[in-house]
Amino acid sequence: MSQRRRTFISSVGTATAIGLAGCLGGDGGSGDGDATDGDGSDGGDGDSGPAGRIGMVYATGGLGDGSFNDQAQTGIIRAADELNIEYDESQPEDVQDFASLQQQYAQSSNPDYDLVCCIGFLQADALTENAGQYPEQNFMIVDSTVDADNVGSYVFGEHQGSFLVGLMAARLSSQEFSAGGGSTQSDSTNVGFVGGVEGDLIGRFEAGYKAGVKHANEDIDIQTAYVGDFNDPSGGQEAALSMYNSGADIVYHAAGNTGTGVFRAAQEASRFAIGVDRDQSVTKANFSDIILASMVKRVDNAVYTSVESVVNDNFEGGTVNTLGLEQNGVEAVYGQQLGSEIPQEVKDEVSEVRQSIIDGDISVPTDPGNV
Repeated sequence: MSQRRRTFISSVGTATAIGLAGCLGGDGGSGDGDATDGDGSDGGDGDSGPAGRIGMVYATGGLGDGSFNDQAQTGIIRAADELNIEYDESQPEDVQDFASLQQQYAQSSNPDYDLVCCIGFLQADALTENAGQYPEQNFMIVDSTVDADNVGSYVFGEHQGSFLVGLMAARLSSQEFSAGGGSTQSDSTNVGFVGGVEGDLIGRFEAGYKAGVKHANEDIDIQTAYVGDFNDPSGGQEAALSMYNSGADIVYHAAGNTGTGVFRAAQEASRFAIGVDRDQSVTKANFSDIILASMVKRVDNAVYTSVESVVNDNFEGGTVNTLGLEQNGVEAVYGQQLGSEIPQEVKDEVSEVRQSIIDGDISVPTDPGNV
């Protein structure tokens, strides 16, 4: 099958949309019936065009975060490779850009987009309005629920995966542990959590983490801070350093690119950190000597599944798809460098507790106020 590159450039303030290569060929699923790549040119190999055209509106923080947005991009790249679709991407810098970028894809007729993927809970308000204004446009949203017949919503069991890394953090803080570039402090049982923007979603990470810590050891101190931004590494570093200096052995972040600052602080303090959304010991390999584990969230699967439903003509709007431990939507993944150093008895307990959550024997709270 042929490879084509098309560029779709838009401007909303400083936001841009950047087109990437998609795979053309196979049956034309876009409904235009001609062999074009969206700019009027012939496919050249007898194919009838892509099976679908997808618009991606990422969360603030942009691509290259080694976390949430990059995980979403992994899903659309897989869809392009396997499903013969073409896609374009937008990287908004501010929340106010979401509405206009969603509208640009919905209004476009050349190309006509079969699905607009809205990555991140902060897009919910804009999408709620746009879904009503463009009832014939299919949308999907990650990390929030929009009640509209043309929107598929994908939410995750962040609290469940966070419980597991909280359990691990508590067990390691309760003993003398050294590996890579970090070590625990023998006179302290103390861990931390750094969030990006405070709200119900990130509160689920915090609640699960705290509950996992308390499940392991009620006496462990837990420090919490919100930076107020998903793209502020300096703020993340400052918040985490304060925690390490106050006795924290391990800090877990749910803060997008702000979490890069948490890793910097861990290296500076010779302590440990826990990543989020992707295996950050791989995506942030410069910090692999202090990343014990990551709470991986399969945003890529949500993107891929939604695109696949459009290609197969069975997209269902008005649905909420929940991906927890049982659905392999979240998981605790040990760091590439440090994973082998974590005591086996800790790993065994994490595995046992994982199954207990799936079986319903352990109920994980979603509100940090209930921990």
